[in-house]
Amino acid sequence: MPIKRALISVFEKEGILEFAKQLDEMGVEILSTGGTAKILKEGGIEVKDVSDYTGFPEMMHGRVKTLHPLVHGGILAVRDNDGHMQQAKDQGVEMIDMVVINLYPFEKTVAKEGVSEEEIIENIDIGGPSMVRSAAKNFKYVTVLTDPADYDVVLEEMKENGECSLEMRRKLAGKAFKLTTGYDTAIKNYFAGDDTEGLNLHFYKVMDLRYGENPAQEAAFYKDPSNKDTNIPNAEVLGGKQLSYNNIVDADSALNLVMEFKEPTAVFVKHNNPCGVASASEATEAFMNAYKVDPMSAFGCIIAVNFEVTDAILDIMKAEKMFVELIIAPSYTESALKRLKTRKNLRILNTGEFKEFTDKRVMKRVNGGLLVQSRDEYQLKPDDLKVVTKLEPSEEEINSLLFATLVCKHVISNSVVMAKGKVTTGIGAGQMSRVDSVKIACSKGGDRIEGSVMASDAFFPFPDAMEQAAANGVKAFIQPGGSIRDDEVIARADELGVSMVFSGRRYFRH
Repeated sequence: MPIKRALISVFEKEGILEFAKQLDEMGVEILSTGGTAKILKEGGIEVKDVSDYTGFPEMMHGRVKTLHPLVHGGILAVRDNDGHMQQAKDQGVEMIDMVVINLYPFEKTVAKEGVSEEEIIENIDIGGPSMVRSAAKNFKYVTVLTDPADYDVVLEEMKENGECSLEMRRKLAGKAFKLTTGYDTAIKNYFAGDDTEGLNLHFYKVMDLRYGENPAQEAAFYKDPSNKDTNIPNAEVLGGKQLSYNNIVDADSALNLVMEFKEPTAVFVKHNNPCGVASASEATEAFMNAYKVDPMSAFGCIIAVNFEVTDAILDIMKAEKMFVELIIAPSYTESALKRLKTRKNLRILNTGEFKEFTDKRVMKRVNGGLLVQSRDEYQLKPDDLKVVTKLEPSEEEINSLLFATLVCKHVISNSVVMAKGKVTTGIGAGQMSRVDSVKIACSKGGDRIEGSVMASDAFFPFPDAMEQAAANGVKAFIQPGGSIRDDEVIARADELGVSMVFSGRRYFRH
């Protein structure tokens, strides 16, 4: 379809003057409004104001300017429908063959600090989405442009063929509906908050990935544009190879775990489970302690820390000859970052200062559906714990039990975490039997297990897991309680001379 008339009305003016000049040189008549018309006229382009075209002035501070039959009739008319074209002729409706629109910055406005609701409401675009949807619906005859990145592509087609191809018009229509879908979702999210009754999700592609979990699977990474929390999609990539599917999954696990802690903490993750976690008053001590928990498993790991990465951290990595796939931190010193970048394959992510989660939902995709649950942000306190054995844990053991529980919360169940002080000594993950998880944790921990405490993500249905741990030197236990055999388990703990507390909270992670 030859383009004889274009309507241009954009909030973001990037590239619009140059684009309109080339349309003008091709003999395309240009309709425009407000600030866009002013810029085009000042650039020497002949422009007809929409208000002059419709014979109806802009009203209500610009709220009403393009909502008119002469505009939408010119966009929506089916060109090869004789009835449509006769009605257009009778009503003086001229065809509009191209619509160039981008929308009021609703999401940016919402994100502004101290913004008023009045300003937010004024940045809900009405006319723009209406024209975009009209043009996209009628893509067989109308070219709709919502992304400045497409200006040159469309101009090239027009110069070569005298028009924009049907294939291109269809592609642009898809982008247009994607834009309006995301825009409406952002508005809905503002008004509805975390309402899950009418879940309306919108994600845009960040990048294609080399492959998925395995080379035979195709994959891509998508982002929720309305989410501003501390997370992997919002992290800045400072260096290294492209992120892989498994990198992103592991990095998400590592970051979620390290964000649980306030004091300097380091987390080493492998295959979606932590293999070493430590907190300390000094960052270097936390980092070294976490690595030493399981150096073998830490080979090719993901590291997340909640402190600035300095040369001292790099010195440890060099001395220990660490092979690391990815490192995540809230900041890096200039010198440390320069050194990290010499490791060409190491992915380096900068999250900025950690923020509290504003998205309180956790979602999991299943075939044909979506599971949505609230995020468990509660952290146990000493007052939450109920001592159920004759022997009471010491204050130091209580602190260690709480530390182990925070880690256990992020280990795939059935899970147990053993710790001494604020350093994990053994982690057992993902077993069908809790006894097997204990065996794995003890095997990994070796001599370190002696004198440790142990957290279990769920209750002990039998004393066997506790017996296995106690035989390896575990002295204190924390579990939710709630089994029909709690009394039997408690009695056995007393026989073994260990202490046990009930938390009342389960921490399954599937």
